[in-house]
Amino acid sequence: MSETVIRDGVLRPQSQDARVITAMLPSPCPQNHAANILPLPDGTLMCVWFGGSQEGVADISVWSSRLAPGAEAWSEAVKLSDDPSRSEQNPVLFLAPDKVLWLLWTAQVSGNQDTAIVRFRQSKDFGVNWGEIGTLLDKPGTFIRQPITVLENGNWLLPVFYCRTQPGEKWVGNNDISAVKISSDQGKSWRDVEVPQSLGCVHMNITALPNGQLVALFRSRWADNIYYSQSSDDGESWSVPEPTELPNNNSSIQVTTLADGYLALVFNPMNAAGATERRASLYDEIDDGDGRKEPTVTSGRSAFWGAPRAPMTVALSPDGGKSWPWQRHLDEGDGYCMTNNSQEKLNREFSYPSIKQGAEGDLHIAYTYFRQAIKYVRVTPAWVKE
Repeated sequence: MSETVIRDGVLRPQSQDARVITAMLPSPCPQNHAANILPLPDGTLMCVWFGGSQEGVADISVWSSRLAPGAEAWSEAVKLSDDPSRSEQNPVLFLAPDKVLWLLWTAQVSGNQDTAIVRFRQSKDFGVNWGEIGTLLDKPGTFIRQPITVLENGNWLLPVFYCRTQPGEKWVGNNDISAVKISSDQGKSWRDVEVPQSLGCVHMNITALPNGQLVALFRSRWADNIYYSQSSDDGESWSVPEPTELPNNNSSIQVTTLADGYLALVFNPMNAAGATERRASLYDEIDDGDGRKEPTVTSGRSAFWGAPRAPMTVALSPDGGKSWPWQRHLDEGDGYCMTNNSQEKLNREFSYPSIKQGAEGDLHIAYTYFRQAIKYVRVTPAWVKE
């Protein structure tokens, strides 16, 4: 059984290295997962995630916490969604050019990601108060994880992936593909650009290089490597995703472009080759009673679940993601994720990281800690390079 985590939100220097500042965000929920962090113009940090009893259960909702400038602790968690019929997951924060803060998230029936739609709320005071909940993307199976990118031409790019199934079969991730939603009217309408040959490449994370080139990194359903794609026409077309040198364990990653042009990435340097066990699916502990069965794969590849989700590592690239010469662990452990059970504290994963650079240059990172808490870490790029 893993440790009980104290979620008091207090900032503390790490005992082994005082330059590393950490906190466990407050939450009343047994399970907390899938953080997304964003520095706001007034210096406040805002973090959103999903919390409840267990992923896929209908009590899962979006929660948020804030760290005010100069504060010594994160604020008490506030619930921002509450649909009693759907599991509401993968929240994303986006500050539009007009300073309206958007919150996007998915809403699915039980463990069936092929039923997911994308919802949203807006705030005109940087997340203190929120407007009504609306539906942004209503095609079932549409999933998000990464934020919107705004281009110089004014277009918004929202990476999505489509959770697809065959009739009578449960979703397990074998047939997911990626696309980019493009809006030319500030999110009122969206058109779809499919990423070619992207089967198994999900959680597409777009970032712009200093020369304006767009690059994207992907999570792999096959738990082999992080994949890489690029666009030279403002996201209107994308190259076929190719595997990088970095491993991936079929768990989320996030990349951001720093002020000096370097890329900063948070990820688990682990893949299926390091796994000794395998799960049937992400939701194999949930019986939703719909009678659908997990598919039997007779040809092609199948999604790999259960590869250890550890360590949690931050890396820097000086060349647009071609190489990652600086890598440093934030947390180490066995990364046990053969169960999502947080109520009995059986899970020991570090996962689903989010990273942004603040105005002062620090790296603000948030990620899942044992599925019990969202852990916040603050380090400098210089620390990563040591």
